[in-house]
Amino acid sequence: MFSNLPWWCYVLAALSLTHITIASVTIYLHRHQAHMAIDLHPFASHFFRFWLWLTTGTVTKEWAAIHRKHHAKCETADDPHSPIILGIKKVLLEGAELYRKEARNLETLEKYGRGTPDDWIERNVYSKHSGKGILLMLLIDVLLFGPIGITIWSVQMMWIPIMAAGIINGAGHYWGYRNFQSADASTNIVPWGILIGGEELHNNHHAHIGSAKLSNKWYEFDIGWMYIRSMAALGLAKIKRVAPKLRLDTAKTVCDIETLHAVMAHRYEVMAKYATSLKKTYREEIAQLKLRMPGLGKVDLKRVKHWLYVDATVLSEQEKLKLGLVIQTSQKLNIAYTLREDLIAIWQRSSATKEQMVKDLEDWCRRAEASGILALQQFSRRLRYYA
Repeated sequence: MFSNLPWWCYVLAALSLTHITIASVTIYLHRHQAHMAIDLHPFASHFFRFWLWLTTGTVTKEWAAIHRKHHAKCETADDPHSPIILGIKKVLLEGAELYRKEARNLETLEKYGRGTPDDWIERNVYSKHSGKGILLMLLIDVLLFGPIGITIWSVQMMWIPIMAAGIINGAGHYWGYRNFQSADASTNIVPWGILIGGEELHNNHHAHIGSAKLSNKWYEFDIGWMYIRSMAALGLAKIKRVAPKLRLDTAKTVCDIETLHAVMAHRYEVMAKYATSLKKTYREEIAQLKLRMPGLGKVDLKRVKHWLYVDATVLSEQEKLKLGLVIQTSQKLNIAYTLREDLIAIWQRSSATKEQMVKDLEDWCRRAEASGILALQQFSRRLRYYA
């Protein structure tokens, strides 16, 4: 039917078809099924399910279960696809195989796959004959584009294994920048989420797992969110949750229950701002340590600087020992790191009453302001403004 088009038309067709698949993954599988951040109209939901059957053979229950397990067991030996555990090369090159391996784990499907479609067409067509949709897509591509349709189909078949299973699960936990100090290695690959439907903003997602919107900063763009807003305007989607917006009340001078609630809701952002605030202090103090104690040259101080920012749970015992050795030689580093860990401990005390947690937070602010470290004093005063 379209066998005599210019070459660029075939490229555009391939990109358009793969982009619909990416949109189906991020909107339907990820934000709707795995995290229930949006509700989809039955027509939209079934369109995405049908399209994914044609272009990927994905079974909704398997995808949602594996992704939920990834969040529940992130960066541990039970994480289905962590580059921190398995190595970046393996996840980048074998991401699809890691997915298929975990899909055969019936315990994962039973524990994490609840609430996914279980109607007649799912049981008798999409799940039972997941590979036949792919063959039907091949036939459609050949009928539409002639022999070059095989190439277009091949691009469609490679797109999700490379872009989603490889790049998001691999690079999204290895390279990039972080807006939030979440207790994992998640990163934002780039600030413009277009090619992978907004999934490039992976650190933002890990910080606010239940949010339908993945962009956070003014300069970030989430094309999947743009599609969801458009669908909501047409009555095809209902937005259930987005990340809370931080509000500051500069009239506040002490911590109260509102401060506690805001700090807990924005805890990953709090830790990111803590790291940013102390960056200059860490840099200057480590530079001084190099001059005062040349014997520390056996310890990679660049790695130490990194360890000061990350969650202690992701450090090996050897890394913790080296970090402790350096911290004990510097009063400023010791104070800053101790206060960092004490701040994290406040919202991890699940057995404490809210009144006790407010008191602990106020005590923490007083300690920070009495530390003699200007960056900590400024950070503490801003923390009191949280409302």
